[in-house]
Amino acid sequence: MSTQTEKKLNLKPLWIALAFVALTIITLLPNGGDLPVAGQRALAILAFAVILWVTEAVSYPVSSAMIIALVTLMLGLAPSMEDPTIELGTSDALKMALGGFSNSAVALVAAALFLAAAMQVTNLHKRLALWILSIVGTKTKAIVFGAILVSIILAFFVPSATARAGAVVPILLGMVAAFGLAKDSRLAALLVITSVQAVSIWNVGIKTAAAQNMVATNFIKEQFGVDITWGAWFLYAAPFSILMSIALFFIMITLIKPETNNIAGGKEVIKKQLHDLGPLKGPEIRLIIASVTLLFFWATESKLHPFDTTTVTIVAIAILLLPKIGVYTWKEVEPLIPWGTIIVFAVGIMLGTVLLNTQGAAWLSDAVFGSMGLDSLPLLATIALVTIFNILIHLGFASATSLASALIPVFIVLASTLVNVDQVGFVLIQQFVISFGFLLPISAPQNMLAYGTGAFTTKDFLKSGIPLTIFGYLLILLLSATYWKWIGLL
Repeated sequence: MSTQTEKKLNLKPLWIALAFVALTIITLLPNGGDLPVAGQRALAILAFAVILWVTEAVSYPVSSAMIIALVTLMLGLAPSMEDPTIELGTSDALKMALGGFSNSAVALVAAALFLAAAMQVTNLHKRLALWILSIVGTKTKAIVFGAILVSIILAFFVPSATARAGAVVPILLGMVAAFGLAKDSRLAALLVITSVQAVSIWNVGIKTAAAQNMVATNFIKEQFGVDITWGAWFLYAAPFSILMSIALFFIMITLIKPETNNIAGGKEVIKKQLHDLGPLKGPEIRLIIASVTLLFFWATESKLHPFDTTTVTIVAIAILLLPKIGVYTWKEVEPLIPWGTIIVFAVGIMLGTVLLNTQGAAWLSDAVFGSMGLDSLPLLATIALVTIFNILIHLGFASATSLASALIPVFIVLASTLVNVDQVGFVLIQQFVISFGFLLPISAPQNMLAYGTGAFTTKDFLKSGIPLTIFGYLLILLLSATYWKWIGLL
């Protein structure tokens, strides 16, 4: 294992060099005039970013700093889009490069991370998970159902996939250990894989469950002027996630056979862990009130009040930080916030915006999809082809946020070329597919967190991931032909 790690580490300089080679080649390619110079350079930076993202040659925050520097220098020295006779200038290009940080979607992601940290500080997410598992019983099938149910309920209140997985996985492994089985047992593989697959499924179902959803809704709002509310997203996506959760249950209990059908000591383990947490404390009660209130405001956005998702979430975080009224101090929360995630998110939005504004996304969309003649195909065939492309591309990405940053601008341009299609609906459905992290442990951060426990192998994950992805693909087509048409999404 250590030899493999060393080899991987030794390849990192090679990947960085390859990223710069790709950047240079694309920048210097002859331009026939059908693409602005700024667009060509934006595509060169995208290629550079994708190589670093896929290979993880440097961490995501480090690659973000490199992308900001490249956008500032390369677009600053490129002809202006408004007046090609003059250069844009590094000062204006720097404003463009830092533009993502002023975006309201970034503020929402930051606020969501603070909310997830509140759950960690108070241990409320752990209490909720234990309480649900204590109700479902000790039969293996019941615990599989409980693991899915926990992931669903936490998705409403914990807007971080990694935090949700981090709450549930240790509890499930504790139950396995209590029964006297090793952490690499079949039972451990069954329960841990179930919980993280459920996390990915509900990244689709709930707007605030995952950062990549903020990328999509931000681009949709900027390009189409349509603000997709929390309730509207739930109406569109929740049926998909419900059906996927049912499929997950049957796939898991069929394909991974545990050593036992009943965890005899499971009830005692959960009871002990709940006892160790003690009675509900003041901060937990206040966090429950804040979370339920927040969920109410999210769900009734544009119906009962004029406040958008970002505004109410930031107000909630401000209240949670207040002395006496709140649940934590700045000193407690600061080390729990993955600040690099906020930087990556802002840079992802910026890069997508640059691709759209410099016509780089339009050129890329034409290059990738133009030869397919999608505009003459029936809508369902178009969705079928683009969805397969989306699933295959995801195999190379460890971050759905990065994938959304690269692909959503391309899908927006593609949607604008299609006839008799609701453009917003088309883009939104592809965003649902971007959250498909079912195939490999590397397909999503929550998968990697679970994989790090040693509870399962890549082969185990694929065993559930392949049928789940196939079912998800067919479900996308079925809902596109029926439900999403009926409710006016397509």
